[in-house]
Amino acid sequence: MSEQNSDNSKQENSGGLWARLRRPSGKSLGGLLAVGFVVGVLFWGGFNTALEATNTEKFCISCHEMYDNVYMEYKETIHYNNRTGVRATCPDCHVPKDWTHKMIRKVQASKELWGKMVGTIDTREKFEAKRLELARNEWKRMKASDSRECRNCHSFESMNKDSQKQRARKQHEMALEDNMTCIDCHKGIAHHKPEGMTEEDEE
Repeated sequence: MSEQNSDNSKQENSGGLWARLRRPSGKSLGGLLAVGFVVGVLFWGGFNTALEATNTEKFCISCHEMYDNVYMEYKETIHYNNRTGVRATCPDCHVPKDWTHKMIRKVQASKELWGKMVGTIDTREKFEAKRLELARNEWKRMKASDSRECRNCHSFESMNKDSQKQRARKQHEMALEDNMTCIDCHKGIAHHKPEGMTEEDEE
């Protein structure tokens, strides 16, 4: 008899708990919202911190594939060292500023993790063998975005053509008329051009 009463009591308690969960009081709903808000802020803060940590030159050159190859070339260019002291770092040229395009780029770049794991370009010889392919992929991306990252710092509208050399001024005027984009003429501006480039690559 006592066992039957105990079973009935358990059923009532479990039914009562289920009923309470289905009809939360204002107090529990407020607590749930507060916890959800805090968890959301912590998640977003952590996600954004991790995202920005991967958006630094220090992160970009943390693997020897980048440090020993393209980074050393970039250090010889005007984007690294110039009279004004303004430096364009890896993410300035290779990662979009706006959130949507930045996330798309990050997802695309995640395949580089696989390349790192399997050692696709882990030696100078492997890097040079794939260099033209890697460069073509980047040129294609920049062309498709109308050299968006270049235009964060450079634009036809803000150029003082009178202070440019005659040849540069003429080339920029022609580029503007022909709807050309920065990468059409400025391949090799921050890194050495790969061997084996074709006439089509130079266009």
